Amino acid sequence: MKKFKVGYTTGVYDMFHIGHLNILRRAKEQCETLIVGVTTDELCFKRKHKYPIINERDRKAIVEAIRYVDRAIFQTDMDKIRTVKELGADVVFVGSDWKGTDAWKQYEKEFATAGCNVIYLDHTDGISSTILRKKISK
Repeated sequence: MKKFKVGYTTGVYDMFHIGHLNILRRAKEQCETLIVGVTTDELCFKRKHKYPIINERDRKAIVEAIRYVDRAIFQTDMDKIRTVKELGADVVFVGSDWKGTDAWKQYEKEFATAGCNVIYLDHTDGISSTILRKKISK
């Protein structure tokens, strides 16, 4: 039996790579149902001031096809607490690079009041969509 019932994680998942797969696999190992929020093109532009290379529909289709993912949804805003409550998630998975940040310290408190845990998963060193983006733009 897995420790958690419903897990939730989010990402842009642009130029899907082994780091993305590792996060999803590690998350699924700890929960019965894994729901993945795929950041919309609009939200990505609003937050990062650039659009993903792969459009949101295709990115969601890629994520849905991964065996560790039980359900993929679009992440249209940054209201993580509302989404966790709507999904009934009892755990949120996030990359360890966010651990200790002011934003995630606050999220931890808010999630706790909703009965939701936060698990930080190790980042896969040496790979990111930003690195891939730089390589193809050369």
